[in-house]
Amino acid sequence: MSPRTGLTRVLDDLGTTLIDLVRGDPGRSAGVGGVVIHDPDDDQVLPPSALVLGVGVRDPAEVLGALGEEGAVALVVRGPVVVTDALAAAVDRSGVVLLGLAPGASWTQLAAMLRSLLAEGEVDPSETFGGVPAGDLFALANAVASLISAPVTIEDRSSRVLAFSGRQDEADPSRVETILGRQVPVHYTHLLEARGVFQHLYRSDEPVTIEELPAGDGTFCLPRVAVAVRAGDEFLGSIWAAVHSPLSPDSTAAFRDAAKLVALHMMRQRAGADVERRLRADLVSTAVEGGAGAAEAVRRLGLADQACVVLALVLAHSHGDDPAAHARLLAERQQVADAFAMHLTAVHPRAAAALIGDVAYAILPAESEDRAMRIAADFRNRIGNQVLVGVGEVSDGLTLSRSRAGADLVLRVLRAGRSSRPVARVSDVHSEGLLLELSDLIAERGDALTGPVARLIEYDRSHNACLVETLGAWLDAFGDVAAASAAVFVHPNTFRYRLRRLSEVGEIDLGDPNARFAAMLQLRLWRPDGAAPER
Repeated sequence: MSPRTGLTRVLDDLGTTLIDLVRGDPGRSAGVGGVVIHDPDDDQVLPPSALVLGVGVRDPAEVLGALGEEGAVALVVRGPVVVTDALAAAVDRSGVVLLGLAPGASWTQLAAMLRSLLAEGEVDPSETFGGVPAGDLFALANAVASLISAPVTIEDRSSRVLAFSGRQDEADPSRVETILGRQVPVHYTHLLEARGVFQHLYRSDEPVTIEELPAGDGTFCLPRVAVAVRAGDEFLGSIWAAVHSPLSPDSTAAFRDAAKLVALHMMRQRAGADVERRLRADLVSTAVEGGAGAAEAVRRLGLADQACVVLALVLAHSHGDDPAAHARLLAERQQVADAFAMHLTAVHPRAAAALIGDVAYAILPAESEDRAMRIAADFRNRIGNQVLVGVGEVSDGLTLSRSRAGADLVLRVLRAGRSSRPVARVSDVHSEGLLLELSDLIAERGDALTGPVARLIEYDRSHNACLVETLGAWLDAFGDVAAASAAVFVHPNTFRYRLRRLSEVGEIDLGDPNARFAAMLQLRLWRPDGAAPER
């Protein structure tokens, strides 16, 4: 980790808006080695020089000692924080810097910003554009703010905040709301769309001035000046400055030229992210598939000495078949996979995740499937219940292929709608998974349906009867005629007649437990028309 990604840098870029220094000396830290969410119920392994997010920590003094022994550099707790004598002493003894998360900011937002900032700190400082290390958007935002004497944000094409400068306290509440949410609020976006601001940005390379917008509380936001960031014909995003007065001609020119520099940095950052993503995907894919290269892939991921669980995640919906919908689906898959990776690495620094085909596979160091289930369910709840997750069995780093096979089987059950669970492990869908595997065997061998059930299907088809339905209802009701007849809405006497008839037609002895078991299995494995199950 580069020394410039220490706590001082974090506070310079995120301070006053997201986090505040409560107590401690941030200058003593050479760098931040990773971001971890504190879990009081788990024996966590912290990366060197970890920055710990104390989600739900009520008394920081209770955890500071242990974090200091683990070598953590800082603990973030929900602000405002009251510094008592006991708390001050605990901070001083541990050597862990105590930070406070601003009211209104979410832990997810902070984790995402920290991840972006620390990733930028890993760029090669020898590669620079305009004197700024390649891909370091926070440093670039500060440089642009100095050029035009106004606080700025750098946003992507979906109005998500990628980086922001200091001096945001000189702006207005709407700017603070934008940074806290990492996204321009919806009501401001609608106002900008109604005024044609985005359309103007898309068409022009010149800065666009936006007059005061109503803030919703009877006040008005400061005017904005925005300029598009492009790479050739591709719209990458925009830079926004909150200004008290119109920019001078020199500042306007500097702002316009800054957009070209930001484009170079955004392209460099995207290229670096793509390379890292492909490398990560290759390692994860090799590790979970098994084979000759699996051990080396696991070692490079730092998981050789870990008990791990493989998780398999897919989107629970599709977008249709037209090209535009397909492109949106691909982008959404990658976005969810990236969010999944960020969620897992915040829980455990050695977790690894990558999108392989349409499935996001993750390797999570965990001693139990229960813990993996909780983490997966928490992620699903955070992003709005739009994914299905299969959880494999606990495995060591050299047998991850077995855990992956279990996760794949669970995912097949969930995608086929054979379970109402959105997140499940192998033991949760044991019977459904067994039936799927038997269906695979039948389809592979091309077996045809024979015996009593086949005869009943043929009879029903020829005589427009319902003997197969009668047999299924009776088996499902464990031979309870009253319950079975009610399930198919016929009189019990009629049902008894049909039972006698199906025994004759199907040549099946309903008193034979083996015959009953064979019939029940066939009814679940073959389609109602007697065709082999679809794979």
